[in-house]
Amino acid sequence: MRWNFTVPLLAALLLVGGCGKGNFSESANKGKENVFRYSIVVKPTSLDPAKVQDGDTIDLIQQVFEGLTAWSEENKPVPNLAESWDISPDGTTYTFHLKKNVKFHSGREVKAEDFKYSIERACDPKLQSATALTYLDDIIGVKDMVAGKANEVSGVKVVDDYTLEIKIDKPRAYFLGKLTYPVCFAVDKDLAKKGEEITTVDAMKSGTGPYIPESYQNEQLFVLAANKSYHGGAPAIDKIERPVIVDAPTRIAKFKSGDIDLTQLERQDIEAVKNDPKLKDELKYYARPAIWYVAFNLKMVPAFASKDVRKAIAMAINKERIVNDLLGGVNQVANGILPPGVDGARPDLKGIPYDPSAAKKLLETAGQYGKIPAIDMYFRAERPDIRIVVEAVQADLKQKLGITVNAKPLQWSAYLDRHNKKELPFFHMRWGADYLDPQNFLSLMLATDGAENKTYYSNPSFDALCAAADIEQDHDKRMQMYAKAEDIALDDVAWIPIYYQRDAELVSPRIKGMRESLFGHLPHTKVSLSQ
Repeated sequence: MRWNFTVPLLAALLLVGGCGKGNFSESANKGKENVFRYSIVVKPTSLDPAKVQDGDTIDLIQQVFEGLTAWSEENKPVPNLAESWDISPDGTTYTFHLKKNVKFHSGREVKAEDFKYSIERACDPKLQSATALTYLDDIIGVKDMVAGKANEVSGVKVVDDYTLEIKIDKPRAYFLGKLTYPVCFAVDKDLAKKGEEITTVDAMKSGTGPYIPESYQNEQLFVLAANKSYHGGAPAIDKIERPVIVDAPTRIAKFKSGDIDLTQLERQDIEAVKNDPKLKDELKYYARPAIWYVAFNLKMVPAFASKDVRKAIAMAINKERIVNDLLGGVNQVANGILPPGVDGARPDLKGIPYDPSAAKKLLETAGQYGKIPAIDMYFRAERPDIRIVVEAVQADLKQKLGITVNAKPLQWSAYLDRHNKKELPFFHMRWGADYLDPQNFLSLMLATDGAENKTYYSNPSFDALCAAADIEQDHDKRMQMYAKAEDIALDDVAWIPIYYQRDAELVSPRIKGMRESLFGHLPHTKVSLSQ
């Protein structure tokens, strides 16, 4: 790990070099180049849209690959490679009419059969996609193919070269939003082979997006070149450079010296940036429909099977101090599961109060005080703000409840691997909306059979409400059922919500035309750079 928690930000701002430089060429004439440079805080976890599942890498992937639908700046799924679609009266059959003359980076035209191939490639059990079931399982036949019981996805039919039919199991109001996820993107079958993960830049040149991968230098600098034949019109910039810069002070120094045009900020750095005369006007905030939470694995730690134990732990954690003091008040304390921006979010929820005395009494009543063995708490190693939260939880539980928590940092790819295998006993994690529907948080994350349930939480009443709400076509009834389900999960202390996310970034004034949605930066099809 290269995090340095003792280096004052003022010193960091004066740095010109440092660890995690990203290996990109440095020049005094950066402003005269038509190259958009912005840092990525970790190495990409995969180069394959069917495998990627983290936001940092998705931001890279979405420049190269595309799907039937995409997000608009109004946070709606809109036509992309499909120019239109029809939905059957019963809401279970989607007929997509593809945009003509869309070319893969190889120059071959995209046809309906390419989407069938891409979906079936993602569902091939040999590929071991962690996201295929999460985003494609509504399609008839997907579950069978992922399980190795079928050789094709029966619910995907090629009608003709420019018409694709997709049948889903039940009407689902959020289905078009799911299709915006990378696992649904089209790949060129000549380069992206079934059963083989895309691991090279050459194989990654299999998309239709506005940029074409050019190089990945020493796993420290990813370079994308503009796709001059892009179906939406050639991008205005010539290249995008994504230097991998893990060290937060170095990212800020590189921005201040003009070596990068955009960078993420850690929460503890924001106050100093706000007081810097050069940087304060370039600080931008972005509200995200995302929640950071603390979660329990109910099978790995026997004590966590007790609702009283979970509630006592929640009551012992001072969320207000974590969010407003330790992290600078940028984010919003979370009391519910659904973050602002998601349909059905309820900002007036009160949540479990911070009450250490009551927490201790609850543990004593449950016969667990002083009897819970040391617990390993896992977290993503590369981000100092995450460590701050974990260390605060660690201190609170030791001081208030006498519970020893061992902080266990893992590199992001290793963390994701263990998370996907449900091998984290106690952890701090983020979930950001893929589409602005409660299903993306409640049914997906906490239902017993939810594809992203990594904690073994299970409540039949919660499951029944979510199952009914998922297919209910009356909007108000859906929201009422999801609200009841959320109340159950909160009462059960399925998670401990910590905060709703608000990003802070430094953005150079030379960047023009940046498109945003609640989900993050949209593909850089309209970005230009002033000289």
